[in-house]
Amino acid sequence: MGFSQFGITPAISLSGYSDLVAWINSGYAGEMDYFSHRQQAYQHPDGVLEGVKSIIALAYPYDAGQANACSNGMGRIAKYVWSGVDYHDIIHPKLKQLCKLITQQSSDAKARGVVDTAPLMEREIAKQAGLGWQGKNTLLLNKHKGSYFFLACILCNTDLPYDDSHDDSHCGTCQACLDSCPTDAFPSPGVLDASRCISYLTIEHRSPIPVSLREGIGDWLYGCDICQEVCPWNRKPTRAANRIASAEEQRKSSESQTSRPESTSDRFDHIDLTELFKINDEQFRQRFRKTPFWRARRRGVLRNAAIVLGNQMQPTSLPALNQGLLDTEPLVRGASAWALGKIGGETAKTALRIQLKHEQDPEVITEINFALTMLNH
Repeated sequence: MGFSQFGITPAISLSGYSDLVAWINSGYAGEMDYFSHRQQAYQHPDGVLEGVKSIIALAYPYDAGQANACSNGMGRIAKYVWSGVDYHDIIHPKLKQLCKLITQQSSDAKARGVVDTAPLMEREIAKQAGLGWQGKNTLLLNKHKGSYFFLACILCNTDLPYDDSHDDSHCGTCQACLDSCPTDAFPSPGVLDASRCISYLTIEHRSPIPVSLREGIGDWLYGCDICQEVCPWNRKPTRAANRIASAEEQRKSSESQTSRPESTSDRFDHIDLTELFKINDEQFRQRFRKTPFWRARRRGVLRNAAIVLGNQMQPTSLPALNQGLLDTEPLVRGASAWALGKIGGETAKTALRIQLKHEQDPEVITEINFALTMLNH
């Protein structure tokens, strides 16, 4: 089925729950309010499956190869997205098959498979099941597999033989992940301030990205791999033998040929940013509905694209950003205004001044005025 690791742990209250509560209370969840809304549910897995006794933790690897060169006008994409297929659509059917095998053993057997959509502390569970330890970048690390894998769980009401937990950390004095983060998203080892994390900001964050963090985004359009790329434990793993979606699996996907984004190679590791400003909501749906991009929706992806173009500061991006300044989404208009201010020049200044006369959204007006201030210095 393609899973590279699995382990089994009893369904008990996890010691890491208090750390989760402290993390939420510190405001590190950003706009992910579902953590606080479901806080109590994380305390014990029986909220996900009543009567649960055992949890099978599984790891499914994704492409960990070297990214193709990313030139100006292009945006980098996190490795887990490279297949261009939503990993939930690949992993969920595999979990259903495994759950079916479990429930066939007894008329009373129950099982449920989940992939990061239920209130479960997956990394803590995987650690208890022996799959690895939590690194200083908060990701689960394995000596032989690194960290380029998805975690999934199967909960069942059956007693199973349990694996030993992985209680030791093998990070030592290394803090490459902490030192390399361009937005300083780690207030301390093993603690992530999601509101400063590039992956969170470009995927989960629905509002304008704070001005103070925009330059730190660099050319990351969607997600970020920096804290994984610098990790010594990721030096060995290369391209996963069973990538998240093989060509055969993609052909079997009902909409794979229409939904897969265009790419200059067999991997979707970067994308032409200016082209994104030419598509409307329906075109975005048709092109990206079955991809991870859909999570951020068109407005989030174009917001990110504008910020990347602003960071690249190429005058050739001005036509696309001028178009973004007229977009129907205030989020896109605001980010485009900032990018025009970063690039500068009379063309950008004229576009901003014209739009300021017609703009009605208060946040966008603030963005335009800030951009004009940048141009005047």
